[in-house]
Amino acid sequence: MEIAQPRDQEQYLRLAKRSHAELCRQKRIFNARNRILGGDTEAWDLQVRDRKIKEATDKARHETFAAEMRQNDKITCILEDRERRDKKSLCKALNDFQQTFQKPETRREFDLSDPLALRKALPARQSDNEIRNTVSGMQRFLGEDLNFRERKKFQEEQNREWSFQQQREQEGARAAQRCAEDLYSKTRLQFDERAKHLQSLESATRKAVCVAVKEFNKNQATESVERKSQEKKQEQEDNLAEISNLLRGDLLSENPQQAASSFGPHRVVPGCWKGMSQEQLAHVRLVQKQQIQEKLRLQEEERQRDMDWDRQRVQGARSALLMERQRQRQQRDLRRALDCTNLSLAQEQRLQKKYMEEVFTNQPTEDYFAQFNTRSR
Repeated sequence: MEIAQPRDQEQYLRLAKRSHAELCRQKRIFNARNRILGGDTEAWDLQVRDRKIKEATDKARHETFAAEMRQNDKITCILEDRERRDKKSLCKALNDFQQTFQKPETRREFDLSDPLALRKALPARQSDNEIRNTVSGMQRFLGEDLNFRERKKFQEEQNREWSFQQQREQEGARAAQRCAEDLYSKTRLQFDERAKHLQSLESATRKAVCVAVKEFNKNQATESVERKSQEKKQEQEDNLAEISNLLRGDLLSENPQQAASSFGPHRVVPGCWKGMSQEQLAHVRLVQKQQIQEKLRLQEEERQRDMDWDRQRVQGARSALLMERQRQRQQRDLRRALDCTNLSLAQEQRLQKKYMEEVFTNQPTEDYFAQFNTRSR
């Protein structure tokens, strides 16, 4: 035998309540006697009441959460102030301890950051051979030794000797340059005499060449004049022959036979054709007149065909309009009949509802609930 738990009882009650609500809803919807046209106002009122209750519950919960948040903010502010005071007191105690027990003079590496270290230290350099002056110390450079005066005097004597030696070398170089210039002048004079002789020979040769060229050009000019006169004469003869051929040819005489083609009598040569004859023009005009008459006949047939189509379209539109009016009249009659039927059904339902209310009013309430329980089982 199983023991009923409180959770099972709550679940059973929820199921029973839901079943009862579903049966009531089915009775309201599927019962033709109690069903009315329109919406379920009772269900709507119940939904509105449930929504108002839910909104009031949500509002109370939000107000509770807001009060808790304000309380938490106050506690947070108090804790932050306390933490700030604790930090301030801790920093003050730490500074006091450092000033009392951790002075800079007591540190092991104080000599590295001593502000009076330069006053206490030895000079950077006391002699040239001092052991402290290492290469990395960079305290001694070339030319900064202590015997600077003696070394400078020795260097001045050495520079004076070098100057004397340079002067002697320059005098020797100037003497060698003078000898070279004299030799160059003598060589240049020899070259000038040789060039003068060659120039005289070249001028004589140029004169001889000019005389020969002049004779050759004279002969060429004479030959050119004779050749041009012969060419002009030949050109005049050719022009006369061409004019005579053109005057006697088919082009200017407009011979119609020259346009005949070798591909057939109906073909002509476009470059030689001079136009159609009078017979051909008359035939073309006759054919054009026939084409105009044929085109007028086709246009008349097209106009008659369009008129027939327009007549048929107007008749079709008129018949469609008559059918639409007849359909509207039939729909109007059907709507009137349906309205009368609905009105009679509404009156009958109203009378039936009134009768049912009188029956339920006269019947005892206990019998009604007994019947309802029996139907539910």
